[in-house]
Amino acid sequence: MNNSIVREFMILGLTQKSELQGILFIIFLFTYLVAFFGNLLIVIAIIYNTTLHTPMYILLLALAVVDIICTTSIIPKMLGTMLTSENSISYGGCMSQLFFFTWSLGAEMVLFTTMAYDRYVAICFPLRYSTIMNHYTCATMLSIVMGIAVTNSWVHTGLILRLTFCGPNAIDHFFCEIPPLLALSCSPVRVNEVMVYVADITLAVGDFTLTCISYGFIIAAILRIRTTEGKRKAFSTCSSHLMVVALYYSPVIYTYIRPASSYTFERDKVVAALYTLVTPTLNPIVYSFRNKEMQAGIRKVFAFLKG
Repeated sequence: MNNSIVREFMILGLTQKSELQGILFIIFLFTYLVAFFGNLLIVIAIIYNTTLHTPMYILLLALAVVDIICTTSIIPKMLGTMLTSENSISYGGCMSQLFFFTWSLGAEMVLFTTMAYDRYVAICFPLRYSTIMNHYTCATMLSIVMGIAVTNSWVHTGLILRLTFCGPNAIDHFFCEIPPLLALSCSPVRVNEVMVYVADITLAVGDFTLTCISYGFIIAAILRIRTTEGKRKAFSTCSSHLMVVALYYSPVIYTYIRPASSYTFERDKVVAALYTLVTPTLNPIVYSFRNKEMQAGIRKVFAFLKG
């Protein structure tokens, strides 16, 4: 139930310094376009090429869709605000943005763990991979990912909808995220903070731990590879994956594990940019564009468009 008497919020954005608005607009527009079209290219390439209809690439397809939803639910509105100085967002629009962002946040964290498990099976049990990671297993895992993400999003959005916002209505952030909204609430937020903490421990810390365990087994298997070149390529891939995973989980854990009273929004806005824009931009590069099968699939898409 909506108990709010505030009908709209004012998004203060990344900075109030007018001299920085232009350069920030260009940086965020360029990064958003790279993230959007990079992930869109992955979606088209995987759908178009039947040879890529395997569990590994279906998971990459899901990750690309999640990244598109994450960035598109936040960045276009932020860019519009920077361009026109119209920084208001309706209460309903804010709650919608919160829902889709929270959904994508939960989905991405569980997807990283699922993808790490897929690579663990592929490297540690190569002869049994097709049996273990069949299409039924893949569909079941994706259903679990979506179920957890939707549940996570409904819980947090529902708890925010129960709060009363009686003013002020200025969100010291560049989008509607849980911490700055809790700071504006006129009603107690203890239940919200507890649920955010529980979600952070189970989803962020829990998934990060499981992902690291999977990569630990993968590294152990890589060490048994006899050829130096094979080890080098495997370690290069593994280290880049771990870098992106750490870059995503670390700021998420940092942001959501603290009570609302301890947030410092000037610093936290920069931290939020890492998991809302930087990681979705890096994911296609690290997980897909370096992959030879994906490169071949992308070439087929361009060849089809030219023909």
